[in-house]
Amino acid sequence: MAERTYIEAIREGLSEEMTRDSDVYVLGEDVAVGGPFGVTKGLAEQFGENRVVNTPISEGTVVGLAVGAAVLGFRPVVEVMFIDFITLAMDQLVNHGAKLHYMSGGQLRVRLTIRVQGGALGNWGAHHSQSLEAWFLHVPGLKVVAPSNPADAKGLLKAAIRDDNPVLFIEHRGLYWSSGEVPEGDHVVPIGKAALRRSGRDVTVLAFSKMVSVALEA
Repeated sequence: MAERTYIEAIREGLSEEMTRDSDVYVLGEDVAVGGPFGVTKGLAEQFGENRVVNTPISEGTVVGLAVGAAVLGFRPVVEVMFIDFITLAMDQLVNHGAKLHYMSGGQLRVRLTIRVQGGALGNWGAHHSQSLEAWFLHVPGLKVVAPSNPADAKGLLKAAIRDDNPVLFIEHRGLYWSSGEVPEGDHVVPIGKAALRRSGRDVTVLAFSKMVSVALEA
């Protein structure tokens, strides 16, 4: 085990998957210098400009490009700075990325991971602070994950990248600087399996993302 912040755990997961599989690459606005929260910092120096690609400020273009690359066999990891801006790529993600496997009778796979920052913290304003996961949970063909701690952030991201169809990976801003123990090596957390954080006999509380720590403190 090693102590990692949420950001460091995500970065470690990205680095390990890019090392393991040359088809994995990162693209998004300012990712070569780390993005708005420094998550991808250092990856450009480690893997080069062909695998850590800065893009224009055009979410629809970036996600559309990534959908096409994923169909061709690559495993792109798109960073959209804030979940609010994924609305600019709804056609590319919902009408194409999430549906192509079904519409092709299983012939096509969209090996796409989209990382987004979601949730409210600080004074970022209403255009940078929404929680839109409920929208995307209703999209057939799209998986949604929102890890609650550094270990799950690393393990679920690795699982998302290895998944053969699209995964929306939501990182809560309020967790970025939290820290915890993270297993070293090839730590992969299965998508869709709940974790029991505390046992009891009277009531069941279900939570995800930052609300897991809030529920445990209650």
